[in-house]
Amino acid sequence: MMIFKKAIPRRTFLRGAGATLALPLLDAMVPSFARGAQSAATPVKRLSIVYLPNGVMMDKWTPAAEGAGFELTPIMEPLAPFRDRMLVLTGLAHNTGRALAGENTGDHARAGATYLTGVHPRKTEGADTEAGISMDQLVAQQLGRQTQLASLELCMDTPELLGQCEAGYTCAYMNTICWRTPTTPMPMEDRPRVVFERLFGDSDSTDPAVRLRRIQRDRSILDSVTEKAASLLAGLSPSDRAKLTEYLEAIRDVERRIQLAEEQSSRELPTLERPPGVPATFTEHAKLMFDLQVLAYQTDLTRVITFMIGREFGGRTYPEINIPEGHHSLTHHMYKKDKIDKVIQINLYHAKHFAYYLDRLRATPDGDGSLLDHMLVLYGGGLSDGNSHLHDNLPTLLAGGAAGQLKGGRHLRYPQDTPVTNLLLTMMDLLGVPLEKLGDSTGKLSLLAV
Repeated sequence: MMIFKKAIPRRTFLRGAGATLALPLLDAMVPSFARGAQSAATPVKRLSIVYLPNGVMMDKWTPAAEGAGFELTPIMEPLAPFRDRMLVLTGLAHNTGRALAGENTGDHARAGATYLTGVHPRKTEGADTEAGISMDQLVAQQLGRQTQLASLELCMDTPELLGQCEAGYTCAYMNTICWRTPTTPMPMEDRPRVVFERLFGDSDSTDPAVRLRRIQRDRSILDSVTEKAASLLAGLSPSDRAKLTEYLEAIRDVERRIQLAEEQSSRELPTLERPPGVPATFTEHAKLMFDLQVLAYQTDLTRVITFMIGREFGGRTYPEINIPEGHHSLTHHMYKKDKIDKVIQINLYHAKHFAYYLDRLRATPDGDGSLLDHMLVLYGGGLSDGNSHLHDNLPTLLAGGAAGQLKGGRHLRYPQDTPVTNLLLTMMDLLGVPLEKLGDSTGKLSLLAV
């Protein structure tokens, strides 16, 4: 059939004036006779990890009932629209996060370093860090072979300005949860402009002044590819035109928000304290970072993204919800109700932003479904009770359909101290990257797959 030869190649880009813009998956990229059952049979699998710092108020997180009849707890209320796409897991632990002899401090450092590795980190304040290869990087080694970027490592905090770290441990253990090798921690990026340029544009220099001049010269990537975009739109079907137009509008909106944040940052705050491009409020920043992740998945520029909503030991304040105290200090509440209530508010605030992310994934078409249908999203952290620095019974939630392999709407309880690495191995199986051993794993979890 001649229509087969007219299909647009999957890795088609729009190019112009030095800008390169990847396209989302369009119907025209799938040969006519290959659409339907055949194209739906092999959807792209993607991994997303969203990390919560400093523990969670577990009595407001953990459902009372097991199985499909569980009720959403107060912290999970914002996730109600996605109940049927969620799997709540209780009883998992990071035994390697607990202190060894002579390690009286460092629970936050160990929580971050062990979260995706299952390896107890070396106690050091120097450059001789050592943990283990993280699960996300192992997945990226395989899934990254089909994408422009193997993975993205993102965060909400500025590593250079985080201040005090735990005694005896270098800040590297708390500034990232991703490890390319046992001795190579991956840097996390908090600046939307830098992420945007990595996805859609390139700069000849990392110097802020050079970047600013380039931005002023070329205010929009879309401006430089407008003619070619118009030509492509003219040859598409109505459904593809609508899909591509919506995608281009999303790109334009993200650009506009980044530019606004840069203008506000340079006008209101010194560069040293707030790098250009970082929005002033948590909500603006978080939504922008989540939107960038959706665009990265939508264009298939990467299939693996790790995002730290906050870093362990972090003292972020939340004036938007009337919490001027630092997050970490509040978690050491000493059972005082006013502090506990504020920790719950922060946990709930994070859940609301995670719900925004899930909604964006669900609303973004991907093949025969949505991005959420084909993704595996891990939401949780390396501590449960922040007041006591507990590494057991960790807050853990899976979302998404994993390309039809994951049955949601359930609360599963596992035996006490079941290693989190057992879950990570099971997730790797669902992603088509099987591994027999990771860190302190003792096997793989059952009841995850349909």
